Amino acid sequence: MSFPIFEALMLICFGAAWPFSIWRSYRSGTNSGKSLLFLCIIDFGYLCGILHKLFWSPDAVLWLYVVNFVMVSIDLAFYAHNARRQASNHA
Repeated sequence: MSFPIFEALMLICFGAAWPFSIWRSYRSGTNSGKSLLFLCIIDFGYLCGILHKLFWSPDAVLWLYVVNFVMVSIDLAFYAHNARRQASNHA
């Protein structure tokens, strides 16, 4: 079995953006410019990639899917935190 280099590069490129998004969510305290639906769809896509790797195509790229899934999940957690914070500020 060969290493899927282009799949790995794709996941590295996509994953490079998430730390900046997480930092922005943390620092701003708002969800301005964020889409809950978008974050959920991306996380679902990474989950599907994880399941595919586990059941049909196991290789080291699995860990890139896991790292990306975790980063998007962290961004989702900040989204929820910021939404609660914004709602309490408007109440």
